[in-house]
Amino acid sequence: MNPAGLLERTARVFPDRVALVEGGQARTYSQLWEDVRGRAAEWRRVGVSSGDRIAALLPNSRRFLEATFAAAVLGAVLMPGNTRLQPADWSGALAHARPKLGVAGLEHRALAEAAGRAAGFPRSWSWLAVDDAPPSGNEPLESVSLAPEAPVNLYYTSGTTGHPKGVVLTAQNITTHALMAIAELGLDERDVWLHAAPMFHLADAWAIWAITAVAGRHVFLPTFEPAAFWQIVDEQAVTMTNLVPTMLGRAVRHSDADPRRAHAFRRILSGGAPIAPALVEQVESAFGCEYVQTYGLTETSPYLTMSMVPRELASEPESDRRRIRARTGRPVIGISLRLVDELGRDVPRDDRTVGEIVVRGPTVSPGYYRAAELTAAAFRDGWFYTGDLAVWDRWGSVNIVDRKKDVILSGGENVYSAEVEAVVLAYPSIAEGIVIGVPDDDLGERVCAVVVLSDEVETLDVDGFLGWCRERLTGFKRPRRVEVVEELPRTGSGKLDKRAVREKFWAGRDRRI
Repeated sequence: MNPAGLLERTARVFPDRVALVEGGQARTYSQLWEDVRGRAAEWRRVGVSSGDRIAALLPNSRRFLEATFAAAVLGAVLMPGNTRLQPADWSGALAHARPKLGVAGLEHRALAEAAGRAAGFPRSWSWLAVDDAPPSGNEPLESVSLAPEAPVNLYYTSGTTGHPKGVVLTAQNITTHALMAIAELGLDERDVWLHAAPMFHLADAWAIWAITAVAGRHVFLPTFEPAAFWQIVDEQAVTMTNLVPTMLGRAVRHSDADPRRAHAFRRILSGGAPIAPALVEQVESAFGCEYVQTYGLTETSPYLTMSMVPRELASEPESDRRRIRARTGRPVIGISLRLVDELGRDVPRDDRTVGEIVVRGPTVSPGYYRAAELTAAAFRDGWFYTGDLAVWDRWGSVNIVDRKKDVILSGGENVYSAEVEAVVLAYPSIAEGIVIGVPDDDLGERVCAVVVLSDEVETLDVDGFLGWCRERLTGFKRPRRVEVVEELPRTGSGKLDKRAVREKFWAGRDRRI
């Protein structure tokens, strides 16, 4: 399977199968292929050739699908942009990557032009607007043949301003990940994938390739709203999607949540934050299907683990199987995964000893674009060092306890925030929350919970909350401080931005733990 020829192959084998539905309008795979050929021809006329980078600011839509395949057909490198950033944020990535062309939806044209100016691009460099009308004027066009090591995507991770960090994904990375996902999730032509998480982020973008490879159907949710989500799930008979944790919580708590509306769902995926077994039960009740916790990074295309219950444990009580599905999961097909200590030694599978997750495999990026030092620091001796800390059990099931940089050092003890967050999020009146270390003159850092209350709760019973934590956590792990906020900041992919919250408490201090 080659990214450049993937859509063309599917269109030839299944020309009349519905490829996508958007705004009530369906396009078959043969029609989608014609649209992509037109888009690619349009870009070729303005000078795009193999190896050029194309910056794209597009919403969840057919247009994003077209751009993905049009770039691959030309052998160009698509550089998806976070449409939620400010021009100054996005300009750092533009200045670093120097794309040959920029394409933007009409709704993001102003952001695109402002970011180009902030990046110092000349007036002769411009963005092409991409509207809802299918492209016209197809020309004879043959897909290039991409070598396995040829770059296909360039993703800039959060916090690129001033320190650009562009992750290169190759043809081998993308196609191997698609085949892995097809095998692990049992994807086939009956699947209807809802692009609900941002398509500019790999939490969703991997499905573009995998669903197309099996001739499944794509449907789109441009902006996540729970009512709209449940409506499209029902109307389009969605079988699977991946929701970032914030979306998942909002969907489950919404009044429209009903397994009858999710009648076609086979699996609901999520990841990026710890989840309590009790919430897994709520999710599975709302969707009427199996929940799968996923873990991965942009550098790994993205998935490294999934939380499906191994066959050896299929006869265990449902409560035990639910705890397994709440874990980070076991390594997916094709991934070699280790947990190592500071000296690079493998830690025991005792579910207690913490080690850093290091991985290798055909879905792992070759490194960062034009950033040799960053690449050398993260990719060592054939292994990618994720910076995530975890434990694992005798079955090989991993459970993340923290990011290496997020470990709280309180009174000489390491506190892993994910463990504390699992207790905090299980408290009945809390909808969202994170745990961070805040300055403390005696302990160095004090454990602090920053939380958002559920809609039906006006105030937090602080004594009740602290008592809840006291019953479930060892003394040094308990939150000594709790802050209630109306909302928590998020990254462009929708994940809670722990760094931004921490900055509020540490601003102005020379020494930071």
